[in-house]
Amino acid sequence: MERIVSARLVFRTTANTKVAMAVAAARNDGYSSFGESLSITADGRQVPVSEVPDHHGGRLHYMEFTDPAEVTVEYSATVAGKALPEEAGLADRIRYVRPSRYAESDRLLPTAYAEFEGLCGGELLLAVRNWVNGELRYMSGSSRGTDGAVETLLSRRGVCRDFAHLAIALLRSKDIPARLAAVYAPGLSPMDFHAVAEAYVEGAWHVIDPTGLAPRESMLRITAGRDSADTAFLSTVGGSLTLNQMQVTAVVNGDLPVEDPARLVALG
Repeated sequence: MERIVSARLVFRTTANTKVAMAVAAARNDGYSSFGESLSITADGRQVPVSEVPDHHGGRLHYMEFTDPAEVTVEYSATVAGKALPEEAGLADRIRYVRPSRYAESDRLLPTAYAEFEGLCGGELLLAVRNWVNGELRYMSGSSRGTDGAVETLLSRRGVCRDFAHLAIALLRSKDIPARLAAVYAPGLSPMDFHAVAEAYVEGAWHVIDPTGLAPRESMLRITAGRDSADTAFLSTVGGSLTLNQMQVTAVVNGDLPVEDPARLVALG
């Protein structure tokens, strides 16, 4: 499978702003070919940028702006094949079963045990995916950046990150290591960066998408972490910025895979 993805961002910074960006596809082993390009300009001039390795093959691109600037980011990648499955070390299996800022699994223990008693493995993943999909309504702009899984469950609506946070919290409540993955998602409509959950069951990481908005088989990893605090596509580590434009594309060369929510799928 060949996937062609791109992202274009335009943002305005204040003086003395430091920016960390996660839009590049993860560089993991196993792809048969991987080509990409990245251009970052500020007021028409190329911007010095540092590439910083992140978890799970992800990469941050870091830049600093002394003066206010209008910044344009253009990224594209063509990736063929699938990445090799990532092994889960003990540290990851511990880290991703703990509660985190947006996945408050300790507060959802009663819900998880009431709804999913006796389930494990792939059966549990499917049950959590279907439950979250049935309990929440997908509504663009319906949640705040500070909302976690508990607030999402109370409001019964959200966007992809909210669906993923709730699924992650419920799985961790059942002692399943789970994390959030930011992806390019061919077939997603409306097109955007997408957030899904990954869970470690049956000896491997498997992806679930409680929104059901795109086939998992064609998704391309950008990065992964405890929750959206670790996976934001654009953030400041000093100063501030205003995002003015964003355009994301993701397609496959050929037909999209047929999605079967019951099948275990590794994100590649």
